[in-house]
Order: sequence, then C-alpha cells, then structure tokens
Amino acid sequence: MGFISGEELAVTLAPVAVYWLYSGIYEALGSVRALDRYRLHSRRDEESNNMASKKEVVKGVLLQQAIQVAISLAVLKLTSEKDGGAGDVKAGHASAPAAAPSSSSSAAALLDVAARFGVTMFVLDAWQYFAHRLMHSSRYMYRRFHSWHHRVVAPYAFAAQYGHPVDGVLTEALSGAAAYLASGLPPRAAAFFLAFATVKGIDDHCGLLVPWNPLHAAFANNTAYHDVHHQLSGGRRNFSQPFFVVWDRLLGTHAGYTVTARERNNGGGLEAKPICNDRHVLL
Repeated sequence: MGFISGEELAVTLAPVAVYWLYSGIYEALGSVRALDRYRLHSRRDEESNNMASKKEVVKGVLLQQAIQVAISLAVLKLTSEKDGGAGDVKAGHASAPAAAPSSSSSAAALLDVAARFGVTMFVLDAWQYFAHRLMHSSRYMYRRFHSWHHRVVAPYAFAAQYGHPVDGVLTEALSGAAAYLASGLPPRAAAFFLAFATVKGIDDHCGLLVPWNPLHAAFANNTAYHDVHHQLSGGRRNFSQPFFVVWDRLLGTHAGYTVTARERNNGGGLEAKPICNDRHVLL
C-alpha cells in the first residue's frame, strides 16, 4: 500500500476537482447574455465593486485548498492509525469468499449512512455558523481575517472559498474535519458529502438566481439569502452556511429578503433586498 490510498485521495481531492469544475460551469453560464436577467449583480458591479481581482481570488482559493488537503490528509491518517487499519484485508482471510449482502442488511447500511450524513450536515452547519459569527463579532478577527472574503462584494462562483488562510482553516477546514470525525462517515461517503457541500457553497455565492436550480428550491439558504449577508447593510445577518438557516432563526440573526427586478440603467437583472427588524438581531 502506498502512502495515500485511493479512498484518501477521493476524500481530499474530490472537493477540489468539483470546486473548479462546478464553478467553471457557472463561469461559462455567466458569459451567456441571455442569463443576465437572473444576475444578482451586474457585470459592471462585479468589475467596479469587488476589491479583489479575479487573479487574487484564484491564488487565494488555491492556497486555501492546499491547506485543506493537508488537514484532510492528516485527519484521515490519524483516524486510520487509531482504527488500526480496520479497513484492510487481514492476513489469513484474504481468500475467504464474501457473503452476499441481504436486502435487509443493505437497507440498514443505507439508513446508517443517511443518519451519519445528517449528523455531518448538522455539525458542519453549527461549526460554520458560530465560527462565521465570531469572525463578524470580533473587530480584530473581521479586519485581520474575514474581511478578505468580503472584498468580493458582488459574489461569483469561484470566489466561494476566497478568504484569509486563517479564516479558511477555522471556518472551513476544521468544520469539515469535525463533521467527519463526529459522524464517522466511511471515506467514500465522506468524499461524496464534501463534494456536495462544495457544490452548495458555490451555489450560495454564484450570483445567479435561476429558477431551475434545484438546490435553490430545496434550501432556504441559497444565493439570494447569502447575498444579503455580503451586502454592506447585511454583515451581521444570515451567518448560516452552507445548508440550513436554523441557527440564524434560533439566535436572531435571520434576515428574510425580497427579490425584485433591477432597473435597466443600473445593469438590469435581479436584486435581493433584506427584510429585517434590527431589534431581533443579537450582536
């Protein structure tokens, strides 16, 4: 066996590959003029309002992903050593034929993975909410670290993971590691989950509120919801990411929104406008 197994490669590299593939699709869609009517920010806004160039964003995302791959690999190695290589074929049993799984055992296995998947989503959401809120609650943490992410005032797909490396570790990398350890997901299921979470994070930053996106329909935490957070007036609202809005609702940081058509002389497209009573926002 080599230093890195196939399953470990899948867990560490699948999210990276999915990130650039899926955000690349959005980048291609963003160049289609017919879809401009679904943009939350005009092309002009992207060029004039964002304080980080796309070159800086690509470099920042690649650095963060390199750190995340290193942390993921370290977590996988530590857990495999702790388990004593339980997943390996043990000597003396290599030739024993595997019994065909029954339908009941297969169903139980699927239910087990589904339950672990739910735990992973819960832990990831909880960690990211509180880490994200901390980044905004502490003036030092925001100015020194999290403000990097908010240099992208008009979000777009491949800027989803752009930020300061410290912010990336505390909010993104450690949340994924904690969710994986808490749930006990098998590596292949973990690879799928991390790829799915990556897709969801990109969708939240894509800036295209297309009506046929199933993730925007399935989750209240979508690109319009997160766009409110990126607005100058919404920085202390809508911290929840990437799946549900439950923590915002429970802790008083939820801001609803309305989506209206933007005037043509302002670039056209759509605009997400927050609906929020500040008395319910706990700072």
